[in-house]
Amino acid sequence: MAGIGIPMVIAAQLPPPREEFRPAVADVSVRGRVLLWAAPFALTLGLGGFGLTGPLLGRDELVTWDMASRDTGRILATLRNVDAVHGTYYLLMHGWVKLFGDSVLSLRLPSLFAVAGTAAVVALLGNRLFGYRAGILAGFLFALVPAVSRYGQEARSYALVMLAVAGATLLLLRALDRPRGPWRWAAYALALALTGLLHLIALSVVIAHLCLLAAHARRDRSLWWRAGLALTAAAATVTPLALLGRSQAGRQLYWVPAPDGWALLSLPGEVFASALCAGALIALALAARSERRAPLLLCGTWALLPPALVWAASHGEVSYFRGVYVLFTLPAWALPAGSGLAAARRSWKAAAVAVVALALLALPDQRQLRQPFEHNAPVPLDYAAAAEVIERLHRPGDAVVYDRFDSWQLDGGVRYYLPRDLELRDVFRTRTPAQIDDLYPAQCSVPELCLKGERRIWLLTQGTDFPFNAIDPAQAGALRSRYRISTSTPVTGMTVSLLERVGAAGGARQS
Repeated sequence: MAGIGIPMVIAAQLPPPREEFRPAVADVSVRGRVLLWAAPFALTLGLGGFGLTGPLLGRDELVTWDMASRDTGRILATLRNVDAVHGTYYLLMHGWVKLFGDSVLSLRLPSLFAVAGTAAVVALLGNRLFGYRAGILAGFLFALVPAVSRYGQEARSYALVMLAVAGATLLLLRALDRPRGPWRWAAYALALALTGLLHLIALSVVIAHLCLLAAHARRDRSLWWRAGLALTAAAATVTPLALLGRSQAGRQLYWVPAPDGWALLSLPGEVFASALCAGALIALALAARSERRAPLLLCGTWALLPPALVWAASHGEVSYFRGVYVLFTLPAWALPAGSGLAAARRSWKAAAVAVVALALLALPDQRQLRQPFEHNAPVPLDYAAAAEVIERLHRPGDAVVYDRFDSWQLDGGVRYYLPRDLELRDVFRTRTPAQIDDLYPAQCSVPELCLKGERRIWLLTQGTDFPFNAIDPAQAGALRSRYRISTSTPVTGMTVSLLERVGAAGGARQS
C-alpha cells in the first residue's frame, strides 16, 4: 500500500470497525503532521489568491452583493419568495460584509479561504484513506484543479459547500474510529446539516456515506442506529428549507435544460473547468491502490453517484443538472488520484515532477479563468468601463435607464462599479428589489408617467444594437417621443448612450 503503514503491533490490537480508517501518521513527526495539511492549504491559497480581484463580478456574485447588503429581516423576507436554497450563504455574507465591507476582495475572500480549507481536509482524508504521501499529494492535486481557483474566486456558496462536504466526510471517519463517542456523531450531524443548508443537492453525498456505513455495519450493527440518529437530526434541520426550495425551483431553474447522455459524459470537463485536467486526474484515480476496500468504495461512490442521481432527477419538471452543483465531488477525484500518483512515483522528487507537469497542463485553463469577463461568460459585460463613462461625463440631475428587457443584473453591475455617492434616478424603477423582497425591481406600468422632465438620461443596454431597440418597447416609445441620442459609447458587451431632452438648451442630435 502506498504511504506510511500502521505498525503491525498497533493494528493487531484495534477492533475491526476502527481498523479501516486509523490515521497513518503514527511515525510522522509533528512537523510532518502540520505540513500534511498546511502545505496544500498554502498552495491553494496562493493559487486562488493570484488574480483574485481581476475578473469583474459576475451576475450571480452581484446577487450575493445585493442580498448581503440588505438587513437580516429583508433577507429572510426575500428568502420566503425566492432563492431560499442560498439563504444560509447570504446570511453569512451579510455578517461578513458588515465587518469587512463589500469590495471585490472582501466578497471573494470567504470562498478563497474555503477552497484552501478544503485542500487541507482533502490531505487529511487522503492520509487516513491511503497514507501520508498519498494524502499530501491529493491536497496538491486538488489545489491545481482550475475549478478550485475559479470558484475560490467567486462570491458564491460553492466553495463553502465543498468544504462542508469534505469536513462532514472526515467527521464521519472520525466517528467510525470511536463509534461509541456521541460527540463525534453530533459533529458529523452538524456538518451534514450545514452542508444541506448551504446547498441541498450536496446532501446527495449521503449516498456515499451510507455505502461506507454498510461496509462497517456488517461487523458492528450498532452503527446503524447511531448513524441513523445523526442523519435524522440533519434531515430535520434541512427539511423546511428543502420544502421551501422545492416550491421555488421552477421559478429559479426554468432555464436549465434536461440533460441527455452526452451531458453526463461531458460533465467532468465542466466540473474540473478543464478537460485535460479532468482526464489526468481520472487516469491517476484509476491507478489508485489500497489494501482495503473501504477507501476506494468511499471515493468511488462519492465521485460517481451524486452526479448520476442529479442527472436522473433532472428529467422531471425541473432540471438541476449543472456542473457547479456537483462541484463537491472534486475532492473524491483528488483522493484516489493522490494514491495513484503515490503508487506510480515512489520518490518525492518524481512525484514533485508529476505535480509540476499537471500544473503546466492546467496552465492555459488557469489563465483563462482569470480573464476580466470570465465570470460572465459566455456573454461578457464590462460594467466597470460603463460606470467609468458615466462617472466621467455625468452632471447633477442626470437620470438613468437600464436594459432590463433581456439582460440579467446589468443594472446591478453598473451600480456596483459606480461611486456610492453618485446618485442617478432610475427612471422606470418604482421600487427596488429589496423593497419588494425579490431579486427583480418593480417597474413602471405606464412609462410615460415616470418621466420627470430630466434634461439628460443615461441609457445602458446590452449589445451594440440601436439602443432603443434593446429595451422594453413601451419604455423605448416613451423615451423616443421626448429624447434623442446625443452620444453612444460602446464598451465590451454593452452600449452607454446619453439621451438629451428634445428642445433642451444645447440641443440634441441623433447618433
